[in-house]
Amino acid sequence: MDDTSSKLLTSLRNKKLLAIIRGNNAEACFNTAMTLINAGITILEVSLTTTDAFKLISRIHETAAGRVLLGAGTVLTPGQVHEARDAGAQFIVTPCLAPSTDAAFKLGLPSLVGALSPAEVYAAARAGATAVKLFPASVGGPSYLKALREPFPHIEFIPVGGVDAESVTEYLQAGALAVGAGSPLTHDAPRGGSLSELGDRARKFIGLTQAASARSHHAEGLRQWTS
Repeated sequence: MDDTSSKLLTSLRNKKLLAIIRGNNAEACFNTAMTLINAGITILEVSLTTTDAFKLISRIHETAAGRVLLGAGTVLTPGQVHEARDAGAQFIVTPCLAPSTDAAFKLGLPSLVGALSPAEVYAAARAGATAVKLFPASVGGPSYLKALREPFPHIEFIPVGGVDAESVTEYLQAGALAVGAGSPLTHDAPRGGSLSELGDRARKFIGLTQAASARSHHAEGLRQWTS
């Protein structure tokens, strides 16, 4: 595994939260991104379905360089991979196995590849996914993730799709590397909604993920001490 993929995995393992932005108001989306970053979120994805997505990625990259790991989401084509990298994206996220996966691999960009079924999970891992984005996670919930972890114990999973504050802890306890939160976190902020309320939600999500991280580190320490 190369250094960029290792860095992303380490950050996801430590922070356990990937924030996802999508919307049709570029300025509101930029304000959303900066509010999340200022609240303490350090891993961020901008979906390419967002208005002026590449310009937005570039603007966030220029404004918050060194403060955030910035990715492009809903990346499907090799051309989009190149544009995302040139805009400043440090990793790509896909909804499924797509031509973008191989293009990212060739460019040395880490990729979080979307999959749902066991066959899709296996194919994504074989294609070189840095981690598998379990999507849409809400279809099976934490129990489905736990079941997938049995045959695929060495694959890192990031559930995305319907992950809200009430399910964060359950997904992490089921073995998720991290969780990806979109609209349950951002709500209406990408459309011009309250940034103050967004900051409150961000801090709540951070608190939940960091509490789970602390429990995980404590459990690992106990296992090492007793082994």
